[in-house]
Amino acid sequence: MNNLAFALVIGIGATALMDAWGVIRKPLLGAPLPNYAMVGRWIAHMTRGKFRHESIAAAAPVRGEQLIGWTAHYLVGIAFAVLLLSIQGESWIQDPTLFPALAVGIATIAAPFLIMQPGMGAGIAASKTPNPAAARFQSFLTHAVFGLGLYLSGSAAQLLH
Repeated sequence: MNNLAFALVIGIGATALMDAWGVIRKPLLGAPLPNYAMVGRWIAHMTRGKFRHESIAAAAPVRGEQLIGWTAHYLVGIAFAVLLLSIQGESWIQDPTLFPALAVGIATIAAPFLIMQPGMGAGIAASKTPNPAAARFQSFLTHAVFGLGLYLSGSAAQLLH
């Protein structure tokens, strides 16, 4: 398996684990399921020159926004897997370890905190949401699960490498 294929496998695997966590945390912690259609709406509006919204839910719906959002979600997961492999190199592919994957997973929280949430109207680090501390904690948990997914997917893919 070449490095790009390895990145695809671990990015998709880690993102899928994060999605499974989203389903589990709803009954466990009362957190709503992520709505990637809103991400798709946000991205689609960017093609029209609108990068920031007061409320993405109030923005005009866009045809295909759910597909756009889910596709972006997985492409970003793959991009973060590429980031991990770029930082760690070939040695991590040969022998995946938890700490670097978890560190990268947790560090990816910067993307929603500093780019996505402000652009969609939730403020920096969810500061404009009804309960910013709870939103931040949920984001932390979700990105930690993504990091765990990077490790678990890397370990599984290593067997094929």
